[in-house]
Amino acid sequence: MIPQRLRPVHFLRLGTLALACALPLGAFAELSNTPLLGLGLRSAPGYDGSETQRVEIVPVIRYLGAPLFVRSTQGVLEGGVRTELMPGLNVGAQIAYEPGRLSSHSDFLRARNAADIDRGASVGVHLEWDTKLGPVPLSFLTRARRNIDADLGTQVDFRLSAGAFQSGRFSAGVFGQAVWADTKSTQAYYGVDAQQAAATHLPAYQAGSGLLNTSFGVLWSVDLAPKWVVVGSVERRQLRGDAARSPFAQRSSNNYVSAGLAYRL
Repeated sequence: MIPQRLRPVHFLRLGTLALACALPLGAFAELSNTPLLGLGLRSAPGYDGSETQRVEIVPVIRYLGAPLFVRSTQGVLEGGVRTELMPGLNVGAQIAYEPGRLSSHSDFLRARNAADIDRGASVGVHLEWDTKLGPVPLSFLTRARRNIDADLGTQVDFRLSAGAFQSGRFSAGVFGQAVWADTKSTQAYYGVDAQQAAATHLPAYQAGSGLLNTSFGVLWSVDLAPKWVVVGSVERRQLRGDAARSPFAQRSSNNYVSAGLAYRL
């Protein structure tokens, strides 16, 4: 487990642990402001770089109010406040759920008695711009997230989504994302210090800051009724830089596949 000095933030963890099964469904409906509420299933790796694939229950949430918002539709389960600077351009602050890295989710970690990185939360800021290129809806989102556990560092991501196809009740789009991490974040998840090397029998490895991963995916939705919609996504995520060379990286890329049923509020 992450060591004792996490005790001052246990009160925040109590809330985020309740979301243990509430991982974000992934990319869908991010080109619409329609409020959604539902549940889905996602096939995901135990962690980025793991060969173990698992199925989990995930929420389908999207509510963009003024000023409050909560969503799971853009890669992260997050909520907070935001304000519109000009039509389509919003800035805000958020608290996000961070899933950590649990050895029970990976055969590789479990076999080596690797210590867990506990689930937790991050705090951060974001800038989002929704616009159109001709008839094509576009969404640009950049976020900075600092984990409440200072040892887990900071990550910054940039996400671009675009509508691609619509016919009758079926809609589809594409998205791409890049994530950068500071040294603390990359080392926590992909580095191997001397103590870990002795415990896991992995070679010592020092991971530094830089591009952590990139991903590309397809998102889709099918209207079942005026108030009900099936949504889903397929994503290919690629580790980069020091993370891809880590002893924890059994493979350099992983697949995420999700589908869920949501009610339009």
